[in-house]
Amino acid sequence: MSTINVEKLTKDYGHGRGVFYVSFGVEKGETLGFLGPNGAGKSTTMRHLMGFSSPQSGKAEINGLDSTAKHHEILKSVGYLPGEVALPDGLTGRQFIKMMRDMRRSEKNDRTDELLERFRLDPDCGVKRMSIGEKRKLAVVTAFMSDPDILLLDEPTSGLDPVMQEEFISFIREEKQRGKTILLSSHIFSEVEALCDRIAIIKEGRLISTVAAADVKHGLKNRFTIEFETQSDYERFIGSGLCPEQGDKSVKKCIISVPDKDTNRFLAALSVCRLKSLTEHSVTLEEYFMHFYRNEKRFKVGGVQYA
Repeated sequence: MSTINVEKLTKDYGHGRGVFYVSFGVEKGETLGFLGPNGAGKSTTMRHLMGFSSPQSGKAEINGLDSTAKHHEILKSVGYLPGEVALPDGLTGRQFIKMMRDMRRSEKNDRTDELLERFRLDPDCGVKRMSIGEKRKLAVVTAFMSDPDILLLDEPTSGLDPVMQEEFISFIREEKQRGKTILLSSHIFSEVEALCDRIAIIKEGRLISTVAAADVKHGLKNRFTIEFETQSDYERFIGSGLCPEQGDKSVKKCIISVPDKDTNRFLAALSVCRLKSLTEHSVTLEEYFMHFYRNEKRFKVGGVQYA
């Protein structure tokens, strides 16, 4: 069973808002990027996993425990960083840390001092006087201070300055190497590319695609536009069995995505054709995602289509 398991999760707030039949899993030691714009249902799913909301149907589980029924038990092994940080104004940072430590009742080693130093936060400052970035850093400290095995990170770098964003990404890379299981919700493509093993895309409350991040990266690098010298050269290449995505015999041109496993076949097919031009496309993950998202099409990566 997956460490994090969401199965047919549904919470309908009306007017198309909520999540609908969302299903995915995150395996032990894996980082799943939960990608989508604001309002797509990422935070709603996270809150159900934390037990803050009960589903109308379906289920959310962590370590095989129902997130609603076993909320307090789950807190012992989960670090949660909410998308919107709301802190009590009457406390200092240190008092808030103590309150969260008492609430979790964790028996693990405390990492508070290490995290305060790493993220350059003064814990004795009053929460009310903290900037948005300082409040976000305080939330980071409380999410990680008990060294949890499972991390639910909802828009984790929101509010951090560029230096702290890079520091946070470096920190999460280290946590990944330590075997942590991570669900990272984001609409920032650089975060997803840097940290995630798989990417789940959510739109208007529905999960519309899950794909391996490595496949996306490889696929983006292996897309070519080829123009041939003659129609015979064009037909010879088309007949090679590589299945171009687009082709036009009249202009002797085709577009093809080549997965790594077909690289030798691709080069062999080209070697017997005369080419007028060959262009490799450099497309960002953001461009690829937006094309897919706007057109409601499936991911096609390196010639392989993902539902």
